[in-house]
Amino acid sequence: MLCLAISSIPIGIIGGIEGFQASIVLIGLIFLVTFFVSLAISYLITRPIEKLTENIDKISKGKLDVNIEGSEISEINNLTNSLNRVMISLKLAINKVGVKKAEIFEEAVKAKESVEQKNQDILNSIVGWAWETDSKGNYTFCSENINKLLGYSADEIIGKSAFDFIIPEDVKKAKSVFYDVSKTKKGIHNLENWMIKKNGEKLCMLTNAKPFFDDDGNLIGYRGVDTDITNQKIMEKNIKNLNKEISEIKAEMTGLLNKRDKVVSKIDIENNFSDEKWTEHEFDSVFILDENANILDCNENMYKRLGYTKSEILSLNMADFDALESKNDIKEKINEAKRNGVCSFKSIHKRKDGSAVLVYENMQYVKNKKSFKCIVREDYSMKQK
Repeated sequence: MLCLAISSIPIGIIGGIEGFQASIVLIGLIFLVTFFVSLAISYLITRPIEKLTENIDKISKGKLDVNIEGSEISEINNLTNSLNRVMISLKLAINKVGVKKAEIFEEAVKAKESVEQKNQDILNSIVGWAWETDSKGNYTFCSENINKLLGYSADEIIGKSAFDFIIPEDVKKAKSVFYDVSKTKKGIHNLENWMIKKNGEKLCMLTNAKPFFDDDGNLIGYRGVDTDITNQKIMEKNIKNLNKEISEIKAEMTGLLNKRDKVVSKIDIENNFSDEKWTEHEFDSVFILDENANILDCNENMYKRLGYTKSEILSLNMADFDALESKNDIKEKINEAKRNGVCSFKSIHKRKDGSAVLVYENMQYVKNKKSFKCIVREDYSMKQK
C-alpha cells in the first residue's frame, strides 16, 4: 500500500503531462508488478514455515531422523537451528538411557489411551452420572450414563444450565446453594434436588461436587456426581406416613385406656376392706398401701397369686415384690395418684418362688382414708404370644 501511494506521485505528474489514458496504463502496470512480487514474497515466507510445521509433526510421532532444512529467512533459520539442537539432545538422551525411540512414543500413546479408557470405564460404572460445569453452572462435560437416568444424551446436556433440568419448586434453592458455594469456593455436599426426565417423570438426585481452579486460583467450575435417590425418598415418605398412622393409633388407644381407667376408678369397693371381709371381684387381686408403699390389706387372690400367706404379704412393702419399680419409682407413682386421683402402669410382680408375672396396675387414691388402693390384673396377652 505504501508503494502504491508513493508510485501515485509520478503517475499524477505523468497524467498531467501525457493525459488520462497514459496514467491508467501506468497504474495497471504498477498493480500487476506489485501483485506478482507479493506472491513471490508470500511463497518465500510461508513455504519454509509449512515445511517446518510438517517436520515438527513427524517428530511428535516418533520420527527423530527427520532432515530439517535451513531457510534464507533468518528468523525461520534460527527456529530450525534451535529445533536441530533439541533433536540432537533428545537422541543423546535416548542413547544414554538405552531405550528405543519407538518405545518412548508408543508407550506414551498406549499409556494415554489406557488412562482415557480407564476413566471412561469408571464414569460409566458409577451409580449416578458424572458432570462438569463452568463457573456459571453450564454443563461442559457429561458422562454417557445420563441417558439411563434422565433419558438425554450427553450432547443434549452439554452447553445447557444445570438449573434447566431441576423442577421449578427447587430452582431457587439450588441457585442459592450454587451461588453461595461459588462465592466461598467451597464444595457441594449432599444437595437434594428433584429433576425432570426427558419423558416428564421426576427423579430425586443427590448432588456432590468439588470446585476446580486455574493457576491464579480463579474458579473455573465444578466437577461432581448426581446419584438417584428417588426410591429412598419414597421409602422415607412411606415411613413418615406410617409413623403418623401409628401415632394416631397410639393416641386412640390411650384415650380408650383412660376411659377404662375412669370406669374402673368409679367402682366402689371401699367397703370391702378394713373391718369387712374381702369379696371376689372382676379383677384378679386388690391390695391397700400407705404413702410409703407398705401393704395394709389385700384380698385372697393377691397373696395366693404371689404364693404368700396373708400375714406374710402384710409384712411386705410393694417394692419387695415389684421386680421393675424401685422404692423411689413407686413413691413417684403414689404421688401421681395423689395428685390426679389415679395412676395406671404396667409392671412385673415377683412371686415367692422367684417366678415372675406381667401385670397391669391401677392405683387409686382413697382420700378419706389417706391410703391407696391398687387393682392388679395379669396381662394375659403375653401368655397368648
